Amino acid sequence: MATAKTYEYAVRDKSGKIVKGRVEASNQAAVANRLREVGLAAVSISEVSTNGFNTEINIPGFGGNKISLKDLAIMSRQLATMIDSGLSLLRALTILAEQTESKALAKVVAQVRNDVEVGTAFSTALAKHAEVFPPLMINMVKAGEVGGFLDQTLVSVANNFEAEVKLRGKIKSAMTYPVVVFCVAILATAGMLLFIVPVFAGMFTSLGGELPLPTKILMWLSQALKVAILPLIALLIGFSIWWGRNKNNRNIRERVDPWKLKVPVFGQLFRKIAVSRFTRNFGTMIHAGVPLLQALDIVGETSGNLVIERAAKAVQESVRRGESLAGPLSQHPVFPPMVVQMMAVGEDTGALDTMLAKVADFYDDEVESTTEQLTSLIEPIMIVVIGAIVGSMVIAMYMPIFGIFNLIS
Repeated sequence: MATAKTYEYAVRDKSGKIVKGRVEASNQAAVANRLREVGLAAVSISEVSTNGFNTEINIPGFGGNKISLKDLAIMSRQLATMIDSGLSLLRALTILAEQTESKALAKVVAQVRNDVEVGTAFSTALAKHAEVFPPLMINMVKAGEVGGFLDQTLVSVANNFEAEVKLRGKIKSAMTYPVVVFCVAILATAGMLLFIVPVFAGMFTSLGGELPLPTKILMWLSQALKVAILPLIALLIGFSIWWGRNKNNRNIRERVDPWKLKVPVFGQLFRKIAVSRFTRNFGTMIHAGVPLLQALDIVGETSGNLVIERAAKAVQESVRRGESLAGPLSQHPVFPPMVVQMMAVGEDTGALDTMLAKVADFYDDEVESTTEQLTSLIEPIMIVVIGAIVGSMVIAMYMPIFGIFNLIS
């Protein structure tokens, strides 16, 4: 038997777009045959060298096997494009498993493809990998299968995930500068206390005399940090590990989530993010044809805040009793009056999904505006705080020098 080699191919789908991917086969003819079997004509096929530095290296534990929301968005978009182009679901999944850049996602897609090949429903195959595919995606795919509009549903899923990725990107980009400045301030302060202050402390001790109170406090902080630096680092690492494992624990979230909405300055930002996610996910699921009660059961969990989740449960109970959708939301302060009123109008006019999409777009813009305002506000404040800390330390170190002649005498 011939040794399998890795080939990189480029094909043109029915919409005219070039799609690239990789596949293992014995020769180029075998690759062309496989592509022809799934209804694709190869534009180019070339062997991929696996020698020397081109060999792929996977290091466990460094994020190489992590499947991000962006990967899922790209997968949904590509899958919708191929299905809309006339390819069968099985063929589309086969191509997707071979061309997906994320190796971990490609492996999962291959398993989904095998399940679909033996007759399992696509949504059921996705549900077997609940740790990879969110409940929102699974239920929307199920609704698309039942309604016969899977391609449109996948486009909605892709739009939803892309909007979420964009929202996260805005928040990260806005908060990167303040976080970096804060970390630099901590490192600079610790460095001065550990390495610079002790030099002055030795000089002051040799001179004798009574030191000013600010200098005494600074020297005491330096000595205390020398003793506490290692325990503090160990405590910080331990807390980071503990938080990574327990941040999704419901008992922890019962205390943290309400506090996040009330914290000064950032509380309004967290609130807008949660409302944006709730309305976008809710509108997407309603538009996809997911039953209302089932959608409410899912969107509460996907909002990322237990306060929103409790509100969704209350709305679910109200709808189950035959009451209005927007009524119970007015009893929860986390939802602004505008959101409640627009949902009420959407419910009355039968355009709830459209109204929810408008609310989500509005709050996406609000999140961007709020993050920009916070950044512009935090930057000067942090500069002033850092200047005050460093300036105070410098003054405390040089105060004894002003009276150095008295100390010498």
